[in-house]
Amino acid sequence: MPTTPATAANGASHGTGTQEAIMLELVDESGNTIGTAEKLSAHQAPGQLHRAFSVFLFDEQGRLLLQQRALGKYHSPGVWSNTCCGHPYPGESPFAAAARRTHEELGLSPSLLAEAGTVRYNHPDPASGLVEQEFNHLFVGLAQVAVRPDPEEVGDTAFVTAAELAKRHAEAPFSAWFMTVLDAARPAIRELTGDAAGW
Repeated sequence: MPTTPATAANGASHGTGTQEAIMLELVDESGNTIGTAEKLSAHQAPGQLHRAFSVFLFDEQGRLLLQQRALGKYHSPGVWSNTCCGHPYPGESPFAAAARRTHEELGLSPSLLAEAGTVRYNHPDPASGLVEQEFNHLFVGLAQVAVRPDPEEVGDTAFVTAAELAKRHAEAPFSAWFMTVLDAARPAIRELTGDAAGW
């Protein structure tokens, strides 16, 4: 993946160990940048409103690529969620961050990635006590190459139809924010996949 000034300044700081603190961009209710905060502190109750992104990638049959978050993640481990989600580094555009993290987590670069609006939410995670106070930039696109997940980030992946997702969502744990971001992205998803896909 190409580097930007923001990614070069932050390096590969999403791992564990002696890495430098990961900084997030704090925003106001309109999405304007107002400062920065360390990642974990921004998620501690009651949470600080920060910039985030969520990606929804589909195959040529209109199936959504889900990921199961790795068990080693400190926030919402082992639950299913959308293709990729995360936080831009301070000064990094949400689009660049979405493309970067999709490649880092899943080993693929979307063949198409389009903006799908924004959504603001406040979702506490009962298991960890952490809070997602996010101004989330949504993206939809196509996954047309094989997925090569990073096992430190991703426990499993699955392509699902709308009907299969409904069944899986009723039976398996999903991230607290999943339905909020999916519902907000649905108009763009329908435009991408067509009416027949059922999204």
